[in-house]
Amino acid sequence: MKAFVHNGPKGLTGATYTDITVDQRELAPHEVKVKIKAAGLNRRELLVVNRRTENDPAVVMGSDGAGIVEATGADVTHVKAGDEVIINPSLHWHDKTPAPPEEFDILGHPTNGTFAEYIILPAQNVEPKPAYLTWEEAAVLGVAGITGYRALFTRGQLQAGQTVLIPGIGSGVATFVLQMAKAAGARVIVTSRSLAKRERALELGADLAIDTACNWSEALNGEKVDLVIESIGPATINQSLSVLKKGGTLVTFGATTGDDVTFNIRTFFYGHQNILGTTLGSAVEFRELIQFLADHNIRPVLDQVYPLSETMTAIDRLVQSEQFGKIALRVEE
Repeated sequence: MKAFVHNGPKGLTGATYTDITVDQRELAPHEVKVKIKAAGLNRRELLVVNRRTENDPAVVMGSDGAGIVEATGADVTHVKAGDEVIINPSLHWHDKTPAPPEEFDILGHPTNGTFAEYIILPAQNVEPKPAYLTWEEAAVLGVAGITGYRALFTRGQLQAGQTVLIPGIGSGVATFVLQMAKAAGARVIVTSRSLAKRERALELGADLAIDTACNWSEALNGEKVDLVIESIGPATINQSLSVLKKGGTLVTFGATTGDDVTFNIRTFFYGHQNILGTTLGSAVEFRELIQFLADHNIRPVLDQVYPLSETMTAIDRLVQSEQFGKIALRVEE
């Protein structure tokens, strides 16, 4: 079958669109085989290729996807052959817990992922696809959708009427957070260095969009926010804390500008503020995410859709941070 595989030197030079031998083994009782219709691209793919070496076995990349169940193991009851499903990329995390279990992993490394015509995975990692979503829309829900949902509601405990700040609007998670926060009745402020992205955010429902390069306190005229959903790291952390109200919460799930941050701890503890970390989410939260989106008729923001054969072109767009929303891959027949 056709797949986008990493098998070789560290980095993107070891990744290629190629033919691989299809695994013809019998399904375990708890497994399903899914024919992939579309997949979603994430920055996780960039991390994966840079962590692997030429000594590692070949792996099909990709964590997000949607498709049609082709076969099920003997013990699978909640889906059947022919069902349209969305893939949950969080492996071995079932209940909504404060942190994932030790055995938690993410689809696509070290297990084979979704950038292929077929995938075999645990049945507990597929959920029925809402009929109103296209294949491409359904395929991009996984990593970004569940990360945003858990950050906003499980960790951030967002309530209607609160104000949310989203630095760096344009990423897949950030656009999901904007849409879900507005649906939940929040006021939403976003930042971006790109005027075009700020304008797109306002069209999507943001109440205010400011330039990331400006002084945020001045731009907000002293307004403080209840919740910050952070993914940038050292480039924005102090600006984010400067506009967080006393008792407010900052939830972080990313570090696109670096891993190490420095901030004034005295101001932080005098302000009774909270900093919480999060990554992806549980099966329970994934089902809650799908239900929330359906209840509010929310469609993921799609930036571009590429055929699977052009995955490298799609990755280059992601590397350049040109996208607004999610990049999808269509799996050719």
